[in-house]
Amino acid sequence: MLTSNQLEKLQQILHKQQESLVAHLQQNDHFDLESEAFQETVGELSNYDNHPGDSATDLYEREKDIALNEHAEQELKDVVKALYRMSSGDYGTCEECGKEIAYERLEALPTTKYCKEHSRDKLEHEQRPVEEDILQPGMRQRTDEQADTTFYDAEDSWQGVARYGTSDTPSDFAGEDIQNYSDTYIHSEENISYVENYENFSGVDLYGNEVKVFPNKQHDEYEEQLDEEGMMSILGDVPYSEADSYIEEE
Repeated sequence: MLTSNQLEKLQQILHKQQESLVAHLQQNDHFDLESEAFQETVGELSNYDNHPGDSATDLYEREKDIALNEHAEQELKDVVKALYRMSSGDYGTCEECGKEIAYERLEALPTTKYCKEHSRDKLEHEQRPVEEDILQPGMRQRTDEQADTTFYDAEDSWQGVARYGTSDTPSDFAGEDIQNYSDTYIHSEENISYVENYENFSGVDLYGNEVKVFPNKQHDEYEEQLDEEGMMSILGDVPYSEADSYIEEE
């Protein structure tokens, strides 16, 4: 049970919070929401000639002010209710189970009405959005972060979409060799759905045996690089397929 000194200390904390919230709301005129017109908050006589982008920015700021004002007013209501519970003798008791709330919790959250076990603000880190249960293919089902396995992830998905165009232009990539608009997105040079270049032209069976090579652009570049550096392929002595021989003859 809370002692008289503890109740007095908590009451002082609540009164300070109440005074601070009231002064804050009065000082900024409830985040300028008491103004007669929206234009007054941005110093405009009319929004008629404003650019749509400027109007969208103003709307965002207005929505933010509304959210901040609602949050501050809710805090003030919680403080008033806590002071009322003190006067009625119900303060410090969990409304869910009826047990006493620990003083340390009340000191940290003087407006709380619940004990730690029945808190309404528990964070559920493992709870995922319900949309992931029906979206196919789901990114979460195709990746394994714990096993550090590389799959087609969200970054690959963005790169696949960005190839069809973004708001960026070649002039936005100063110092980079941009040949066409299909490369005007971040990390456009990275591979999609695989990491190393040889993963795109090397193939093995289920047990990692019988290495085969599939001819493509990455394979040609890889072989040219090895020839220039006088190195041997990390894939070992891999026989070329008939398709490779045909490409070389051409």
